[in-house]
Amino acid sequence: MDAAFHGFGPEVFAWFAGLERDNSKAYFNANRERYETEVRGGLQAMLEELGRTFGGEVTLFRQQRDLRFAPAGSPPYKTRTYGLLHGVHGPATALYAQLTAQGLYAGTGYHQLARDQLERFRTAVVDERAGPRLAELVATARAGGLEVVGESLRTAPRGYPRDHPRGELLRHKALVAGRSLSGTAGIGRDEALEHVASAWRAAEPLNAWLDEHVGASTMERRLG
Repeated sequence: MDAAFHGFGPEVFAWFAGLERDNSKAYFNANRERYETEVRGGLQAMLEELGRTFGGEVTLFRQQRDLRFAPAGSPPYKTRTYGLLHGVHGPATALYAQLTAQGLYAGTGYHQLARDQLERFRTAVVDERAGPRLAELVATARAGGLEVVGESLRTAPRGYPRDHPRGELLRHKALVAGRSLSGTAGIGRDEALEHVASAWRAAEPLNAWLDEHVGASTMERRLG
């Protein structure tokens, strides 16, 4: 198998569109070679090449859903292929990239805060030095074209005022920054590498804040 990264042709995104229409073992097996070489293989090659610049180790996740933890009747395959570069910035962050029918997404941050991390995060958000700095970093990231998202509560967490000036941040249970690149017509090698690398670099100040004020969890948890 060619281990070099050549970009993602339009057939990669057509593969995902086909999987969305027919999420079955029959479709997957009939198109397995494209998945192995151009979809998963392409993403692996891209992350390996970026790893030579950013460092870290590549992890790719299974395409098959773990149906033991899924509602009855769930489709057997995920409609995204995604992976990480681990061990680049800090103890808890990872650099993330995924392919879907829509294109290529690159992001980074804390995708799920464990209970101990959540406590430290909220303490830092209300701190009158760390909190305003985070709000500034989020605003800068958004102004630079990143989408800053993460699972959120509907209202302020218990024990915090609903009208807190950083109430939006307080509601977060995760914080991730990234951006997408449309891929229906294909994405060339240089364009893909630049998109992912620039998104990761633009999120570095936000990651640095999270590493300083939140850090890794000491609680055992299962990767999804």
